Amino acid sequence: MKIRILIYTTFLSAMIAGCNFKDQLSDASGTFETDEVIVSSEVPGKIISLNIEEGSNLSKDSVVGIIDSVPLQLQKAQAEAKIASLYQKTMDVKPQIKLLQDQILVQKTQLNNALYEKARTEKLIKADAATTKQLDDLNTQIDVLQKQIAVNEQQIKVQESTTGTQNSSIMSEDNPLRKSVAQIEDQIRRTYITNPINGTVLTKYAMAGEVTSAGKALYKIADLSVITLRAYITGTQLSQIKLNQQVKVLVDSNANKYKEYTGTITWISDKAEFTPKTIQTKDERANLVYAIKIHVKNDGLLKIGMYGEVKFN
Repeated sequence: MKIRILIYTTFLSAMIAGCNFKDQLSDASGTFETDEVIVSSEVPGKIISLNIEEGSNLSKDSVVGIIDSVPLQLQKAQAEAKIASLYQKTMDVKPQIKLLQDQILVQKTQLNNALYEKARTEKLIKADAATTKQLDDLNTQIDVLQKQIAVNEQQIKVQESTTGTQNSSIMSEDNPLRKSVAQIEDQIRRTYITNPINGTVLTKYAMAGEVTSAGKALYKIADLSVITLRAYITGTQLSQIKLNQQVKVLVDSNANKYKEYTGTITWISDKAEFTPKTIQTKDERANLVYAIKIHVKNDGLLKIGMYGEVKFN
């Protein structure tokens, strides 16, 4: 009987000591979380393929799916056809300019001949071999030719100005249409669903064959290689920690044993908040606590939502 009582007393003492040790083991506690990225559709349309599964690891910038781009391709073709039609609406002023220039060449030749005849007639008049009427007729012809040349040269300028104005008005639509084509091409590129980060697919929200809209969530992914423990400390513990400080992170391995990790404090809240109901601090009487974040390298055993404890010293 004495031996049984001794064994029982020893066992009870060990249990009490173990409980006291566990209570004093950690300085703070919290749960593990990670930065989750929800990947959404950037364009509306039917999902042609979405090659992901929950739990699968994806690399950054990998194409994981395609959204039907046929409607966008048709919009692009329509915009390009409008651009092509603009050039068909423009006027080519060169033939008209060429005709006027040819007329000017003929008129200048006639003018040169009339000037030659005028000079010859002036000599004949001095020799009393021609009349002044002949000279007057030549002067009139020269004046008419000079005016015709001036009119044709003015017509060339008017044609160039008028046609240029008309063409500019038509081609003013060219730049907006090309911008529209560039915008549609950008949307076509966005029909390829590109994974933004290296990580693990947590939740899949859509399936191939479904019709999606812009901004609709397709899947949720997170980088689980480094996981964050959000813990809470009291105001009196603030003086014990600093940013980039190395701490011990303890996670239940079994009923009576902890698995230890090395963590780094990456964030300390500058505002106090009321103690979350699910969190117990070292001083359970503390109503106001400060949140901290500790990055822990994940060996695959740490999961989102798991409970963890922190030892500062």
